[in-house]
Amino acid sequence: MSIYNYEVETIKGEKKTLSEYKGQVLLIVNTASKCGFTPQYKELQKLYDELGGKGFTVLGFPCNQFMGQEPGDNDDIESFCEINYGVKFPMHSKVDVNGENAHPLFVDLASQAPGLLGSKAIKWNFTKFLVNSKGEVVERFSPNTSPSDIKPKIEQLLEEV
Repeated sequence: MSIYNYEVETIKGEKKTLSEYKGQVLLIVNTASKCGFTPQYKELQKLYDELGGKGFTVLGFPCNQFMGQEPGDNDDIESFCEINYGVKFPMHSKVDVNGENAHPLFVDLASQAPGLLGSKAIKWNFTKFLVNSKGEVVERFSPNTSPSDIKPKIEQLLEEV
């Protein structure tokens, strides 16, 4: 199934499909507000600011599966992101990224771009999936990978559009 067929819920509770992002390069990230990697929100927003007008979008999906580091509700998360990091890129309702209740989008992303040693599990917050303009998963990046380090790959994909 194409990633464009997946239904997601925005942080404001609106149901949408990812089809509205057809033709764009996407960086899909599972996020958390109380994680050591949380400052990456700032870098993600910077990427969005710099490349958003060129056919690129960051999609954030809060997840509370890793040591309870995203305990708030959607309003808490949205407020935290805006106040602390000026997040303007699309944020979504909290999802599970692993296990029997994992959102189908993340099941698909993880199977298309397995992690270390072929693992399909997502190991931690701020795992990033780079998707080309055709909706194909190009690469998975670990939480340790700085969003700014991914910028050259994003720019390369944007040139191919």
